Amino acid sequence: MTGPERPLLAADDIVAGYVPGVPVLNGCGIALGDGELVGVIGPNGAGKSTLVKAIFGLLRVRSGTVRFHGENITNRPAHDLVSRGIGYVPQRDNVFPSLTVEENLRMGTYLVPKAFARRVESVEQLFPLLGKRRGQKASSMSGGERQMLAMGRALMMRPEVLLLDEPSAGLSPVYQDQVFERIAQINSTGVGILMVEQNARTCLRICDRGYVLDQGKNAHTGTGEELLHDERVIECYLGTLAKAD
Repeated sequence: MTGPERPLLAADDIVAGYVPGVPVLNGCGIALGDGELVGVIGPNGAGKSTLVKAIFGLLRVRSGTVRFHGENITNRPAHDLVSRGIGYVPQRDNVFPSLTVEENLRMGTYLVPKAFARRVESVEQLFPLLGKRRGQKASSMSGGERQMLAMGRALMMRPEVLLLDEPSAGLSPVYQDQVFERIAQINSTGVGILMVEQNARTCLRICDRGYVLDQGKNAHTGTGEELLHDERVIECYLGTLAKAD
């Protein structure tokens, strides 16, 4: 299956890694259409998190291009991408633990501090818990609550695209379900989402399209439904138990 004809965000032939001469990504690419929810799955070490870091300017792209609205944004600094409408929620260290919930949300509008008052209301409507806990230190929140706060902070800039790196990692099953529900809800408002996720089956159930990475390359792509029922994907990446779902 091919991607959107005019993608909102596209990464093509990306080569990147952490050690000179040892690429983690070996020419992989993705495309995200306006308002799409796209999932990226694959085995550990496939380069999933590396891909979103490269897209967001946290890891230098050695070759290949990243485009947003058709403009080349390859290796642009993260703060520039935020100002253009791209948000990012990392897997780890995604909140400021010594700050309160409100202070974390204010950090989300550090580029436009005067916008805080009018934007925080919509974020708290999506995450009511944050409104009730404004004065609570982030360090005292559970992992699931921190994930909600991290997504809320990223939404304070009203991004067109949200990059999520393993949003369900380390969470209890109850919080995993809540996080996936919120992701679908955010997407329903028109925000395009590119989500890297190890919970492959749930990811594919809610995404419009999916990419399977393996050894830094694109192994398979298709709609979420197609990949869920692809025998090759089941055998290599989802496990035989997926056949019973």
